[in-house]
Amino acid sequence: MQLHQLKPSKKKVRKRVGRGGPHGTTATRGTKGQKARSGSGKGRSFEGTKTPLWRRTPKLRGFKSIYDKNNVVNVSALENNFQEGDVISAKILLKKGLISKTKPRVKILGNGDLKKKFIIDDCLVSKSAEEKIKKTGGEIRII
Repeated sequence: MQLHQLKPSKKKVRKRVGRGGPHGTTATRGTKGQKARSGSGKGRSFEGTKTPLWRRTPKLRGFKSIYDKNNVVNVSALENNFQEGDVISAKILLKKGLISKTKPRVKILGNGDLKKKFIIDDCLVSKSAEEKIKKTGGEIRII
């Protein structure tokens, strides 16, 4: 076989049904029934024995996940972004861009090393972070 003998493969033309003619009305899908309908709408989504997704999700407005209620900041981030003796609160962390406004509370975790002395205002603190802050001579104020 040589290059001039090659021919493109023939593409099968898809039959367009449901536009009148011999394949109009039911468009070769039989009559009625679940499989005769198009798409997988609300009543026709079948997931075996599993409850369908649209029935699993809460129907109340404003549903939020129960797992992410706190902004999380590590001790290492405080070490890198603040000076010795600074007062750290949620508003200050927001201004520095370390947390987002979407979650109501701030929790400081003990990941990383801490050498500076800080005053923590109105933030939740993990046990490991509390030990590190107090070890450096820092203070935790909960209002």
